[in-house]
Amino acid sequence: MQDRSAGHSRHNHRKPRNRVGSGNTNPRTRVSHAAELEHIPTTPIPDVDTFDELGVPARLSAELAKAGITKPFPIQIATLPDALAGRDVLGRAQTGSGKTLAFGLALLARLEGGQARPKYPRAIVLVPTRELAMQVSEALSPLARSLGLWCRTVVGGLSFTKQAEQLRRGVDLLIATPGRLSDHVRQGTCVLDEVQFTALDEADQMADMGFMPQVRAILDLTPVGQRMLFSATLDGDVQQLVVRYLHDPVTHSVQPAKASVTTMDHHVLLVSREDKPAVIAEMAARDGRTILFLRTKHHVDRLTAKLRSLGVRAGALHGGKTQGARNRVLDNFRDGSLPVLVATDVAARGIHVDGVSLVVHVDPPADPKAYLHRAGRTARAGESGTVVTVATHQERRTVFRMTEEAGVRPTSTTVRPGADDLVRITGAREPSGEPIVEHEQAKRPPRSRTGGGYRGQGRGRFAPRRGRG
Repeated sequence: MQDRSAGHSRHNHRKPRNRVGSGNTNPRTRVSHAAELEHIPTTPIPDVDTFDELGVPARLSAELAKAGITKPFPIQIATLPDALAGRDVLGRAQTGSGKTLAFGLALLARLEGGQARPKYPRAIVLVPTRELAMQVSEALSPLARSLGLWCRTVVGGLSFTKQAEQLRRGVDLLIATPGRLSDHVRQGTCVLDEVQFTALDEADQMADMGFMPQVRAILDLTPVGQRMLFSATLDGDVQQLVVRYLHDPVTHSVQPAKASVTTMDHHVLLVSREDKPAVIAEMAARDGRTILFLRTKHHVDRLTAKLRSLGVRAGALHGGKTQGARNRVLDNFRDGSLPVLVATDVAARGIHVDGVSLVVHVDPPADPKAYLHRAGRTARAGESGTVVTVATHQERRTVFRMTEEAGVRPTSTTVRPGADDLVRITGAREPSGEPIVEHEQAKRPPRSRTGGGYRGQGRGRFAPRRGRG
């Protein structure tokens, strides 16, 4: 099989360095039957027990073993052999399925043995949100260090100057959100001429958030090297990316487009408008990690304040928070000091926290895709979980139509505050009523989000519209 690792060396020209959105396009072979991408069959998964069997370099396998990771996930088994061989890869898999190591191990293996501390990135990973960028960095940075490679992260909400200084020190693998990377390219602090390998994670969310013009502009500035695209859905703008930028991709799907998690229970709780606030408060007061999803930042802040006044230790997460505040909330949610996360859809993807046993749609999601991604915060890595949609009787018909489109058949139950069924389904209990008066975050410096662990948005001036959450 032809080795495409040389990437840019096969070109007769160089693109302008600092012109994001210049309109230049890479000539790519079109994917045949593009309209059929959403109907690709599920990839058969062979019985593979180790990363070594997939061709992962021994040093990477050893580093994974130190963290207790020895058996690859299905998406890794399906895609790694082709990715390691240099093929363009198109992968469909839900968030939390192990995609980070699927593309990350391939990128690091392909980068191994390159020049020492290169001036410009040789590989980039584009992700839609700051939180996902941090988690990808946590997963890949220790692996990169084991190979002597430099992994950097650039996202919005953090110091541009510090990021520019880190880039000047050298970078092999750059993890970035489209907006902030566009800023760095525009300012001349990052040049994409040397990029040989590119991975796009959660491509459909980038499309939903309006990042496609920036993503296309970034890809237009990178030489035609190996490209990998992972997404939960492969329609619309994502399909256009595939057609335009991937060359004869090997396509893998490890799950159907609809819900299939057997360890996840789905319920619709029918409530009156008058009873809804008390029902929400009792579910939030339960034991265990809980995520409450709402549509807007204002409603998130208002519900968080209300819950804290009732004695529920809750933290708010949405796009209006500074990155430091978002990191602290997530740290406290992970360590259990904040058992309840109240969030917009910014937390629906890219947030990996073990032990989330209940997800509540306080506001019904906008569409089936949003339902599945919110629900995916529970029942991860073989654990069980419960997903509850709180609906008034007026919303009932719309909610059931949406869940049917998502492939979910929830149990419908009419509940009131203190009802036995509410307790049975969610573990609800009455809040203590003692207000939480201390500051929302513990008074300690935020833990670094750029290294350690294997948990596997910035917005620049080029985005056409404001992202959600």
